[in-house]
Amino acid sequence: MTAALRHFDPRSLGERLRNAHAMTRPLMLDIIEHACRRFPSLGQSERSMRVMRLIDAEAWADAALALMELELPLWQVRRIAYDEGEWHCALSRERELPDWLDAAIEARHADLSLALLSAFVEVQSLAADASRPSVPLVRTAPDPSYETVVCDNFG
Repeated sequence: MTAALRHFDPRSLGERLRNAHAMTRPLMLDIIEHACRRFPSLGQSERSMRVMRLIDAEAWADAALALMELELPLWQVRRIAYDEGEWHCALSRERELPDWLDAAIEARHADLSLALLSAFVEVQSLAADASRPSVPLVRTAPDPSYETVVCDNFG
């Protein structure tokens, strides 16, 4: 787990997003700082600069979609809908499956960018919970008092 995700508290960040009335630059930068692993990497500098340009232009929904593309390459937006004063956003790894078979992550908010980022933070919290090392663990050397015993019965 990276240093940025060690301090990642999805509950508090999700709560801040739910309670926000509109997206702000400090809130977006806080999400990038606490919930993003790939954003600061050197190989992604062009994509990271694109996200920063969108933030500078206050194009919040476009910045949220670009951040999702950078941070969640296996996830796609399944649905964005506006109903009764709220934006509903669903992210999915299997977008082609029928709704009833898909395990999409859904979020909603009155502001589109906050709905998108709420779903993003939820997916990131799932990834942080299920993070696995990229290199398999190496078993330690067996105890010197350990002795192999053959239990086969050939008789």
